Amino acid sequence: MDLRQGFRMKIGAGTVLLAAGAFLLAVIQAGNVSLAAVGTAPQSERIIRYIREKFGVPSSQNLSLGPLEAAPHAGYYRTLVTIEDGKEKKTSMVSVSEDGHYLILSDFLPIGANSRAGIVKQLTDLYKIPSNIKLSVGPYSASPFPGFLKTTITANNNGKENKQVYYLTSDRRFLVVGGIFNMRIDPVERARKMIKLTDQPSEGPANAPVTVVEYADLECPMCAQEHKFIMTDLLPRYGNKVRVVFKEFPLVTIHTWSYTAAIANECAYQIDPSKFAAYRSIIFDHQTSITAVTARDLLLYYGQEVGLDRLKLAACLDSKASLPRVEAGMKEGKELGVDRTPTFFINGQIFIGGGPRDVFFQAVDDALRAAR
Repeated sequence: MDLRQGFRMKIGAGTVLLAAGAFLLAVIQAGNVSLAAVGTAPQSERIIRYIREKFGVPSSQNLSLGPLEAAPHAGYYRTLVTIEDGKEKKTSMVSVSEDGHYLILSDFLPIGANSRAGIVKQLTDLYKIPSNIKLSVGPYSASPFPGFLKTTITANNNGKENKQVYYLTSDRRFLVVGGIFNMRIDPVERARKMIKLTDQPSEGPANAPVTVVEYADLECPMCAQEHKFIMTDLLPRYGNKVRVVFKEFPLVTIHTWSYTAAIANECAYQIDPSKFAAYRSIIFDHQTSITAVTARDLLLYYGQEVGLDRLKLAACLDSKASLPRVEAGMKEGKELGVDRTPTFFINGQIFIGGGPRDVFFQAVDDALRAAR
């Protein structure tokens, strides 16, 4: 799998593959990092540590970087990332600034003198975008990263639009199709400081040595599978050593009733926190029966089934009284780089759900050892 393949932007019946910072998460799901000699030893250690902490790399696969070579854009090197799981080997290009401050999950793609036309051609060719989907490039503006501009690419499919931010070099010669990351910021410490843990739905003791924070969408099938795993396997396995905190992250652009369900879910917590887990479970259990049309009635019915006061739940849902809680979870997740569900943070270390259970257990075990 190429690292650039990861962000699916749905537009009506068409699906356009566009790149975003999250694509490395799908590839570097787990790993034991080993780095070939590149530059000075401190730089090597820094790259190792950053990749491990930013992308959640426990010990089950081998990840390595090849020798650094000059990138097409001045001030940057590029190198191949290789990941091996014992069965297959996958490689993709990344770029690193000479000062070791920035990691880019992309090579530099030339876009020619007409930069907007060049960007459209590169993305069309790279992702084999069909002719019925039109791409347009927005204005260029300053980005948080020195030497780069940002722009918004709009994909239009018969009037239905979706947008994605991309970066290009300030000289407008090269496009990067992946995220740019500041390696001077410790991603684990940043997550620990940003994630709110008080007054949040949770299972397990507040003083547990490991806190697992989950950002999930109630309409997401993988989230339903992970919820069952959490409740029936993870929590019983670790007892009072693990606390799980639940955050709402409805994918409103692709799911029709997830936003309504998130509001209802947080209403349940506000009405009776002891019923939250049961309510969340019953929604996931009946996920395939819910539609945008039936969502309100079924959410009220399921609430009544787990012992919630139907009138209170209806009043909260209809008034959207819990909306600030939902919006807070979404804002927090986006600031942390969450763009898929389920996404977990295990003591601040990001972990993308849906993988092998032993990898999840390994990540928790690693966190337990570090917490001693």
